[in-house]
Amino acid sequence: MNDAALKDRLFAAMRDVPDFPRPGILFKDITPVLADAVLLRELTEAMTAPWQEAGITHVAGIESRGFILAAPIAIALGAGFVPIRKPGKLPWQTAGVDYALEYGSDRLEMHLDACPSPARVLLVDDVLATGGTASAACALIEQVGGIVAGCSFLLAISALGGAGRLGGRPIQALLST
Repeated sequence: MNDAALKDRLFAAMRDVPDFPRPGILFKDITPVLADAVLLRELTEAMTAPWQEAGITHVAGIESRGFILAAPIAIALGAGFVPIRKPGKLPWQTAGVDYALEYGSDRLEMHLDACPSPARVLLVDDVLATGGTASAACALIEQVGGIVAGCSFLLAISALGGAGRLGGRPIQALLST
């Protein structure tokens, strides 16, 4: 399967959900992509490929769709998986960071020992929009001693400028609008 054909199939499978989770937000729903076993395997392979030689030791996934993508990428890279979650969801000692996002504010947390120095961490999420969540996740990884080796997204919404908030870190997006 060539790259252009995969991208066309991924775009065709995603759906737009207007006014979710708040009025004025156009949510990019990847659930139909995840439900297609062939597409899920192919997108995992495509998102993994650019990082094969990057020395990744850990793959961090942002709750919740980032978990779904990050876990198979971690397996493919021979790396550990690190969950980055909403407050109060992790059972052990955590570090946290508050951040603003396009429709309010939130907080992310991760275990203090999730990626000890000199862990080389690949951050994974489904969509890069304004970059608030991804930027906060990068700060959190660094707060606990990890090095953000790069950021990988299924989709980047270029018009929202999220890449500019990631401090020049290497970014790969399989799809962009």
